[in-house]
Amino acid sequence: MNAKWEYKTIKLAATGFLGGKFDESTLDAFMNDLGRQGWELVSAFDTNKSYGETRDVVVIFKRQLS
Repeated sequence: MNAKWEYKTIKLAATGFLGGKFDESTLDAFMNDLGRQGWELVSAFDTNKSYGETRDVVVIFKRQLS
């Protein structure tokens, strides 16, 4: 039997005048809550504006369908 998965993609905006600021404790709490719901982080990356400033952080989770 092959495992079946569902995925969740979440985009989190960076803040600050020039972007790039991110509250790690908020992200930790958010990710821990998803982990308790059975979601597993499979990828995370940032999107950039000019000169490498972070615009968004994208996180992708998966969990097995029952």
